Order: sequence, then C-alpha cells, then structure tokens
Amino acid sequence: MQLIPTGEADKPRNQFPPVYVGETLISEDDIAREMQHHPAEELAEAWHAAAKSLAIRELLLQQASRLNLDSLEDEEDRIARVLELELAVPELSEDACERFYAANPSRFRSPTLMAVSHILLAAAPDDVQERIRQEEVGQQLLSALIDGRSRFADLAKQYSACESRHQNGSLGQISKGQTVDEFERPVLALNEGLHPALIESRYGWHIVRVDQRIDGETLPYEHVKPQIRQYLSESVTRRAFRQYLQVLAAETGVEGVDLEIPDSPLMQ
Repeated sequence: MQLIPTGEADKPRNQFPPVYVGETLISEDDIAREMQHHPAEELAEAWHAAAKSLAIRELLLQQASRLNLDSLEDEEDRIARVLELELAVPELSEDACERFYAANPSRFRSPTLMAVSHILLAAAPDDVQERIRQEEVGQQLLSALIDGRSRFADLAKQYSACESRHQNGSLGQISKGQTVDEFERPVLALNEGLHPALIESRYGWHIVRVDQRIDGETLPYEHVKPQIRQYLSESVTRRAFRQYLQVLAAETGVEGVDLEIPDSPLMQ
C-alpha cells in the first residue's frame, strides 16, 4: 500500500485539472491534505478520491447555505440537516424484503460444519522443486491410504508439518472463513471420507479426510428479516444519495472531477 506524502515537495501540483464546485475552487493544498485519508496504489487514484470527497462536501455545504442553515456552526451538522431535509429515501416494503429473501436463498443458510483431518506436506510457494517433491510424496501416501496399507493417524504423525499431527491430523470442527481460501473452498465441497486427490494451498499439499459433515439449513424468514431490512435500507439510501448528488451537481456545476458514487456505504 502506497502512503500518500503531504510534504511541500510532494504535492501533486499541475498534474491534475482544477476542481470547481460552482464558483468555488477546491485548492490543491486541501486535496493534498485529504489524500492521506484515501490511500491507494496509484497517486491519481488517491487524488481523485480525495477531490471527489471534498467536492461532495462543498456541494452539500453550498446547499446548506441556500437553505439558510449557516446558523448551524458545525459543518457536519449543516450537512446532516441538508440530507435530513432533502434526501428522499423510498420506504422499504415488506414485499421487497420477502422477494429478496426468496431470490437469495444461499445467503440465508446456517454455516456448514465440518470435522476435518489433514496431512500437510509443507513447501514454500516459490520453491518449485520442493513443491514437486512433496506432491510426489503426497501421491504415494494417498495411494497407501486408499489401498489400506497405512493408517491416517500414523502418516499424520510421521509426515505432517502441521501441529495437528499431535491429534492424529485432526483440525477439529471448521466452517467458512476459518481457514485460507484455497484450502477452504474445495474442502467445504467434500463429502465424508478420504478425498482421493491432493489439495494445494500456499503452505504446500494436503491429504484431506472429512470425518463429519453437517450441512447448513435455510434460516426462516422471520429470523433474518432484520438483516434483510438493514441491507436493503442501506442500499436504497445509497441509491437515493447518488441520485440526489447528481441533481445537485447538475444544478450547481462541478468541474475537474467525476462525482460518480460507487455502491458502497454512505459517506459519513
């Protein structure tokens, strides 16, 4: 992550177009200071994020003045009052919540629980030769397990580089989000029993056995209704805020920065 410098020598002078909100110029100094709150890989990305944030703020403050709200000393209070008075957010119906629930059944399931054991044959991600060697070892061990020539617990104690070797390779109970993604995704799709193929992760190769699988169940609507209502309310509010800003920008005039607002949480 690139840290955005704010020293005099590092200010992005003359690299970007001037930003105007109506007749008001957003100064380069203000944008440079704001950039520290918008870290990004590229300087231009951080500059545009900072300029957009300040332009939106200036739009709302100018609207506050037009609404005779300058008697409120705190700028945040003026912005909040503008949105309270002018942001028209459609009321969320029960039908909309029920339709969202029906259209997204996979989002409202209890987590699948798995009791998993593994044997980790460790190899660094950039050590190609060791990866190849450990894969060959893994294939030999897996064949011995499938043929019944070896016991999982014995091989875990002898070969596994994971501390779980002291528990016969058992990782205990796992669910989504508890392990690295490249291991979790294939494992959570497995049925009970020894998986007949190696699974690769950043740590090396895994021989995996699912000792128990308890599939998640669809949660009843009444149980998840508050979660759905909050999610949809935030989505509707963000959409209304984007539309309001577009209208306000067209009326006031904004130059030098694109005010397109992504579908992300409403600015604080």
